[in-house]
Amino acid sequence: MRTIRLLALFGILLTAVVSTSLAHAAGQVVVRVQGDYPALQENATNFVGTVEDRSAASLRRYESHAESQVREALRALGYYSPAIRSRIEDGEPPTLIFEVEPGQPVKITERVVRIEGPASEDPEFEIGALSQIAPGEVVNHGTYESVRSRIRNQARTLGYFQGEFTERTLRVDPDAGTAEVRLVFTSGPRYAFGEVSFESDGTFEHELLEDFVEIQPGEPYSADRVAELDSNLSNSGYFGSVIVDAASEQAQDLRVPVNVRLRARDPRSVAAGVGFSTDVGPRFRGTWTEYWINSRGHRRGAETELSAPRQNVTAYYELPLDPPMTDALRFAAGYQREDIEDVESERLTFGQQWRHQTVNDWTRIVGLRWEGERYTIGEEEGDSQLLLPSLGYSKLAVDSPLDPSRGYRLQLDVTGAHRGLLSTADIFHVVGVARGLVTVGDGHRFLGRLQIGGVATNNFDDVPPSLRFFAGGDQSVRGYGYETLSPEDDDGNTIGGRYLVAGSVEYQYPITDQWRLAAFYDRGNAINSLTDPLATGVGLGVRWVSPVGPLRLDIANGLDEDLGGSWRIHFSMGPEL
Repeated sequence: MRTIRLLALFGILLTAVVSTSLAHAAGQVVVRVQGDYPALQENATNFVGTVEDRSAASLRRYESHAESQVREALRALGYYSPAIRSRIEDGEPPTLIFEVEPGQPVKITERVVRIEGPASEDPEFEIGALSQIAPGEVVNHGTYESVRSRIRNQARTLGYFQGEFTERTLRVDPDAGTAEVRLVFTSGPRYAFGEVSFESDGTFEHELLEDFVEIQPGEPYSADRVAELDSNLSNSGYFGSVIVDAASEQAQDLRVPVNVRLRARDPRSVAAGVGFSTDVGPRFRGTWTEYWINSRGHRRGAETELSAPRQNVTAYYELPLDPPMTDALRFAAGYQREDIEDVESERLTFGQQWRHQTVNDWTRIVGLRWEGERYTIGEEEGDSQLLLPSLGYSKLAVDSPLDPSRGYRLQLDVTGAHRGLLSTADIFHVVGVARGLVTVGDGHRFLGRLQIGGVATNNFDDVPPSLRFFAGGDQSVRGYGYETLSPEDDDGNTIGGRYLVAGSVEYQYPITDQWRLAAFYDRGNAINSLTDPLATGVGLGVRWVSPVGPLRLDIANGLDEDLGGSWRIHFSMGPEL
């Protein structure tokens, strides 16, 4: 109840602050539009602006000018015949008040929007919806200008640099209450790309730079393709400065040359940071990166993460492939130590990964690694050596990298080992993850998550802990401890399961652009049989979209006490997809 009262008090204070700000912004001129016309009210207020420090006599002299501003504001939204009454109220200070009756709006009776020339047959030339300037709609000067600008911008984006409006009129008859819209755009020919050239400081081989270029000479011009080249180079990590110039003024024979000016970045950087989650508690993370070692763009780096239950360090050497923005060959080595619940392990890894992006934007990773792991599960000790070929596919589609409003992530990883190939166990390991996000209405967000995994083996005792399944925690089933959901041995020690099933649905209610309330339902477990019971967790939370990414604070109740469920607080950060 105390929390509810505090929230209510905060809401009252916020409302009071906003109301005070609005009243102050009104100054000495107040416009009151009669009826339910919030857009007219806002536009008229904005046109008049804030007027302060005027006497009553000064306000009378200002009255006719202010009225003309009010009329102009209403005309912009289609109301050409308002009835306006004004008066000055005495006070300290005096106030000029306009009472406005909008009258009948002017409506569109005829609309002609036409593209002529080669662009009329270009499927890429899309001008978008025209419903806001359709016959029967109230005329809106801003909407008309928006459609005109949209056509012009689309022409420039697609290289119709000679295009122009041969008709561009908005004809209004206030007495009749009608308006006609005519927009006829003649495109002229579409330009194409010319040669792509580089100006650089010589740090990188020309062949590497050319691998970033996906534009072909003679290809139809597109500003999006120019932006894509700029993005590919900027995001490569090689360059401190990238300038891509594709000026139509330099075109010859309708071909636009592309000139790229590059300056290499500082080759090395060191970063360190601290974080916290209820899964692992406080943690330290440090990275050392050498973005380029030689003119072929090879790179290397190392990173470490230290927390109470887990410590690891990895190092890698990476070679860019063609295209370098998506494809690479990476060699890596790492060491990790874990002490979580009833499992202790030390793992040493050596391997390589080939990363490739397919034509439909799936990332494919083909790997081969050797892992040596010494571990203790309960009172049982083990030692494994595995040669693990792997294949993974993943895809992320979002409308914004930091705080998407819709999107999805799909991932599938398959790993195996065979006793006849430098391994102490026969293992076939599969994990699939699907996450989705959709936003409806005024910011109402729905998230879903499903994770399924399984391990096939002829002797489960030979499977090391890193390839067994555990559930529970911030990113799994909330209301249960980190990796506490698992089959147990005769002594009650968690030993990991053959299968993993975990899912979640979550609803988020927006409070502001950066703050949201959340309600969620989680269900899952790590099990040895698909008929084993699943654990359920429910709860409420708060989300904050911080400058470094979303932060999540949850209060969850694990409903299955026999599986370790209880009231728990969960704190974590990172992307929701």
